[in-house]
Amino acid sequence: MDEDKKRIVIKIGSGVLAQEEGVCLDLDIIARLARAIAGLNQAGHQCLVVSSGAVAAGLDALGLDQRPSSLETLQACAAAGQARLMHHYEGQFSQQDSTVAQILLSHEDLANQQRRINVKNTLTHLLEFPGVIPIINENDSVAIYELKVGDNDRLSTDIAVLAEADLLIMLTSVPGLRGPGAKDDNDIIKNIPDVSQVLSYASAETGRLSIGGMRSKLECVQTAVEAGIETLIANGRNPEQLLELVDGGGIASRFPVPAKTNTAGDK
Repeated sequence: MDEDKKRIVIKIGSGVLAQEEGVCLDLDIIARLARAIAGLNQAGHQCLVVSSGAVAAGLDALGLDQRPSSLETLQACAAAGQARLMHHYEGQFSQQDSTVAQILLSHEDLANQQRRINVKNTLTHLLEFPGVIPIINENDSVAIYELKVGDNDRLSTDIAVLAEADLLIMLTSVPGLRGPGAKDDNDIIKNIPDVSQVLSYASAETGRLSIGGMRSKLECVQTAVEAGIETLIANGRNPEQLLELVDGGGIASRFPVPAKTNTAGDK
């Protein structure tokens, strides 16, 4: 891969994929996301997608109108919804001459050293094939930890570190992190060199169909940045700006990797 090309992990939250009213998947946004991500791939970047949305898709499949509190029902939703979610991804990416590869993971897959190595080997080999887009999701139909804790924020960070990504883009239902005194959602902090200084700005509040709030995202951002991965939080309902974001522009909260200092002094 050329030096100016990047390995990018793109995390897509449930709030992006679901219709703003109701529980059905937003097929228009899935089509737009597929076009934008395939465009990055065709420009020479390597893209891995960490996608939420299986539970949201399963709500519609099972005739439910809100996220259930029962773990067993959540797992049933995920089982019914994952197939629907991948069906739509496969259809939209195929129209862009791209091939999707599904990978379902649990917390234990990344906590166990040997299984972690296996996951890394699979991702590495998939990225060797041009036009292949790995789509990674938590294995919610059997997992417990993820349904209680995640919204794929932690998973996307773990994948970015494991895959030695250059960039992590978290696509959410808001354009970035709002600071004190912000008047609306578009009034965001665009450059944040120190995550610890803005943790108090973030709310733990979650969306209607998700369980990961902005504070949990910032904690994951901090992990990624400390691992040397520049991270962005951007609006997933504006996927057309993805290439611009990768090139350093666009509208997002950007968390750069701190420059290394030479503590040994000049020689």
